[in-house]
Amino acid sequence: MKSKQRYFTILLLLLASWSFRVSGQETFTLNGKITDAATGENLIGVTIYVEEAQTGTTTNTYGFYSISLPAGTYRVRYSYIGYLPEEKTIALRQRQTANLELTPHDVEVGEVLISAERRDKNITSPEIGVERLSIKQLGEIPVIFGEKDILKTIQLLPGISMTSEGSTGFNVRGGAMDQNLILLDEAPVYSASHLVGFFSVFNADALKEVSIYKGGIPAVFGGRASSVLDVQMKDGNRKKLSGSGGIGLISMKMTLEGPLSDRMSFLVSGRRTYADWVAKALFPDRMVSNDLSLYFFDLNAKVNYQLDDRNRIFLSGYLGRDVFGFTNMGTSWGNITGTLRWNHLFGEKLFSNSSLIYSNYDYAFRFEQNDLKMSSGIEDFNFKEDLTWYPNPRNTLKFGLNLARHTFQPGQLTSGRNSNLEIILEKMQAYESGLYLQNEHRLGEKVSASYGIRLSAFHQVGPGSALRFNEQNRVTDSLWYKKGKIMQEYYTAEPRFSLNYRTSPASSVKISWNRMAQYLHLLSNSTSGSPTDIWIPSSNNIKPLIIDQLSGGYFHNFAENSIESSVELYYKKMEQVTDYEDGADLVLNKYIESQILTGKGRSYGAEFYLKKKLGGFTGWISYTLSRTENKIGGINQFRWYPAKYDKTHDVSVVAGYRLTPRLTLSGVWVYATGNAVTFPSGKYVVDNQQVPYYTERNGYRMPGYHRMDVSLTLTGKRTRKVESGWDFSVYNLYNRYNAYAIRFRESETAPGTTEAVRLSLFGIVPSVTYHFKF
Repeated sequence: MKSKQRYFTILLLLLASWSFRVSGQETFTLNGKITDAATGENLIGVTIYVEEAQTGTTTNTYGFYSISLPAGTYRVRYSYIGYLPEEKTIALRQRQTANLELTPHDVEVGEVLISAERRDKNITSPEIGVERLSIKQLGEIPVIFGEKDILKTIQLLPGISMTSEGSTGFNVRGGAMDQNLILLDEAPVYSASHLVGFFSVFNADALKEVSIYKGGIPAVFGGRASSVLDVQMKDGNRKKLSGSGGIGLISMKMTLEGPLSDRMSFLVSGRRTYADWVAKALFPDRMVSNDLSLYFFDLNAKVNYQLDDRNRIFLSGYLGRDVFGFTNMGTSWGNITGTLRWNHLFGEKLFSNSSLIYSNYDYAFRFEQNDLKMSSGIEDFNFKEDLTWYPNPRNTLKFGLNLARHTFQPGQLTSGRNSNLEIILEKMQAYESGLYLQNEHRLGEKVSASYGIRLSAFHQVGPGSALRFNEQNRVTDSLWYKKGKIMQEYYTAEPRFSLNYRTSPASSVKISWNRMAQYLHLLSNSTSGSPTDIWIPSSNNIKPLIIDQLSGGYFHNFAENSIESSVELYYKKMEQVTDYEDGADLVLNKYIESQILTGKGRSYGAEFYLKKKLGGFTGWISYTLSRTENKIGGINQFRWYPAKYDKTHDVSVVAGYRLTPRLTLSGVWVYATGNAVTFPSGKYVVDNQQVPYYTERNGYRMPGYHRMDVSLTLTGKRTRKVESGWDFSVYNLYNRYNAYAIRFRESETAPGTTEAVRLSLFGIVPSVTYHFKF
């Protein structure tokens, strides 16, 4: 493996040296920022194309672009889906700045999800396994309770599957739920769900863009092994004060944004549910207690300030909390994130972004009768430095570093009345760092590539105890480390490579290979995740997860790039995959590492995708055929067995049709193979007690899952100040009772025999939402 890494590094250096050779021809730089003419928001991914030079570039996350050209007069075209294109004639004789505002264009199309990119980027870019979503176009995808939800929407894409009914948890190409790096304005979000997964933490009204990376993951990202979900908040309207909001059956929300001065703008967005109020109003006291609390709230806020033409500061934050309980007992959990960013332009070709990031997730349980409290959590402090250099039109070089400190609280149980009940597990600390270098390289008219490497390091530090266990899982050695002392360290080279070859103006073939290292692990007994899940670091007993992914695909567009099609194949090789030994106890277990087993895994599959982006009828069809298996000593007699999130078939059909300029009908149909589960294969009797008998791990399947959702969106007549509308949706239209869980019990009608009982969460669920903006 080391020899492969060495050969890749040599190849990268050779490519880089060839890429940046000096041509001898003097060039000048054209750069600038592209913003929305209506709001002043930076536009991400705007295409800048120079006709005479037959070359171009795109804007970065902050709307900045830079391109170097020989002296001359050029026609420069700026284009972005959903906006009117602009063309400027520029006489380039010296370094020049061309800032531009693009005007939004209301196209008469259904607002079912379409891409936020140039129409043929799926053909021209070396990116593979990447999808970018525009928040403006999420509104008419029907979801449960009528709340726009990016996490439920990405579950409809190929290679991404839901973990369970109604949940925002997702698995990507055979990866576990904790293998997804979820970022909100660069801050990691450790629990992305509200109400045990039925809502996500992302309030769509506060967001600008979402990118999901399944393969070909750029070197700028690290820390998780399967995917990256990069969520960007709005910057705040710089032109005028505006707002939006909505009221649904169990939730309401409100967003305000606007300028504070010529150089400063703000955004504040809040959301709260009131399921407990609705339950108390609809059901009598005997069914719903008057002291029930069941709700969540979240708050997004952002301020940005333009210091001058070369400097800009952003400060953003998120606060969210779930509450469920009664007067004498209950639980609560939530996230806090904060990001301070400084954009700076060095010269004309070097753009930098410096970030200070904070993230915290915690869970708490209280039982007032004995004054008991249980809690756990994780806290991060993070510094990032990202630089982008535009040396010439054929290359964009990205490099930087990332330094993070993790503090883990695996769990503690305290009592104000009886100290003998207290259990306090040791806090753990670790430092994670990464250096990366990546080049986006246009090799010719038909060939482009993106290649780079990330060097990551992980250090678990004291104070703490390093434990060693024997085969009977008993402690054989315990070594105490002082504060700051390195207990365990790991280093990984993570190469990244993708290549695109255009076989015709409307088609291309792509391949990619990337290695990802993950040093954090989530302990969970549930498929969909729960608030009590625990994060722990890699240690002397738990090694980091390493995944190598090879993928390739064929991409073809039809009808002037309004219809996309693709077939992608992938294979993942996983090292140090973890699973639990039979009967593992995860809660407040000081020796939990002794019950975690490691081995290897593999995942492979094919993804088929057909998407219509423009016109009165829009939507897509996706189908994934896949297999995910593990092989771990101590489980299933060391034979391959399916992971619990393995799904052979996964189908999604999404369609939207604009009936009239004000009325849009949308629908979703999904089917998926049931999750792999471990059920008893028989039973035996000991002392007149029936004991279940288990054989192979995950040897059975839940019933197949399918449902249909529909929605009707009515946009009200616009007035000079307010625009409003209604969303009517029906989740699970044909009232399919899908299995959420199956339990076994003795039959009431045939004593001595065992019967399976299915638990279903939802039948048909109608909802209505009133929304407005001004």
